[in-house]
Amino acid sequence: MAQNYIRTLFTDAARAMQEQAGSRDAYARMEQGDNVGPDILGKKEAMFLAARDSFYIASVNADGWPYVQHRGGPIGFLKLLDGNRLAFADYRGNKQFISTTNLQARPGVSLFLMDYPNQRRLKILGNAKIVELDDDPELLDALMRVNYKAVPERVYVIDVIGFDWNCPQHIMPRFTETEIASAIAPLTAEVEQLRAEVARLRARHPISKPNQGE
Repeated sequence: MAQNYIRTLFTDAARAMQEQAGSRDAYARMEQGDNVGPDILGKKEAMFLAARDSFYIASVNADGWPYVQHRGGPIGFLKLLDGNRLAFADYRGNKQFISTTNLQARPGVSLFLMDYPNQRRLKILGNAKIVELDDDPELLDALMRVNYKAVPERVYVIDVIGFDWNCPQHIMPRFTETEIASAIAPLTAEVEQLRAEVARLRARHPISKPNQGE
């Protein structure tokens, strides 16, 4: 069980409120265990990460204000590296640099990765740092998809300290155009087959038009 995630986020105030709500005993059992280090991302998490084409990343600025940003790219653009690390190429965007500069004051980040069709959500905590392109060109090459036209400006590297799989409740299923096209592909093929059959029958048995003079 991933324990460090909840150990990191459960403050004394949160535990006190859990006690009042009657949920503390269950969460206390989840916190118990021999794991005193980071939660290690395993095969299940690796497969989930490899299938994602977007996620949300939250950071906090020097004044304590939270900021959430969407990151997107080709499927699998968020890579799991050795050492329980994640990395992704930060593509050129609106040039606000809020997330990037937030890390200069506070490296802690929170990631939300959504699988809407299957109503799954993976939450990740970690400490992020910025790697400039010239500092590790090999890492950049490993993160960039061939022929993907986005322009990278830097690399984010995140040392994961904890993760948690969230309850599917209230996650409304949503589907991309690609997912919808894949789901209806058999129906599309059947429709095309029927159209071809109709065209063949019409060619063999043309419908005669009535004489306009009759």
